[in-house]
Amino acid sequence: MAFAKLMIIGNLGRDPEMRYTPSGRPVTEFSVAVSHRGRDQQSGEWVDQGTDWYRVTIWGDRGERAAEQLRKGMRVFVEGRFRTREYEARDGAKRTALEITADNVMSLDRSARDEGEGGEAAFPAEARPASSPVRRPAPADDGPSDLDDLPF
Repeated sequence: MAFAKLMIIGNLGRDPEMRYTPSGRPVTEFSVAVSHRGRDQQSGEWVDQGTDWYRVTIWGDRGERAAEQLRKGMRVFVEGRFRTREYEARDGAKRTALEITADNVMSLDRSARDEGEGGEAAFPAEARPASSPVRRPAPADDGPSDLDDLPF
């Protein structure tokens, strides 16, 4: 048995487009741009090394949520199965499409996390960016508790 999974973080290149199959199953498609940066060998400065575009497809309820919540330009985390497909472009040149069938798509934009109905529950801690602190409810002021004895 073989297994391959791809994880990318990038920006949506267009608004998601949702449609339904003849059987009524929702499917959403969008593109994600992943830019690469590296140090120039001569100057040591950071330079752009290009952008890869991925075509993402997500099925079912997750696809419906993605179509509702995601917009062009948003930063997203995408996890799923990867494949390449070769095709001939309109100009006759051979091209390669990078396609992901997503298992999981999460917005990394703070505004989407804070405004979403599910709040942070929709974005598990393991997928939350390091710069995003975990918010805990403020303790009720019921007087001293066992928590006051904790060293942190």
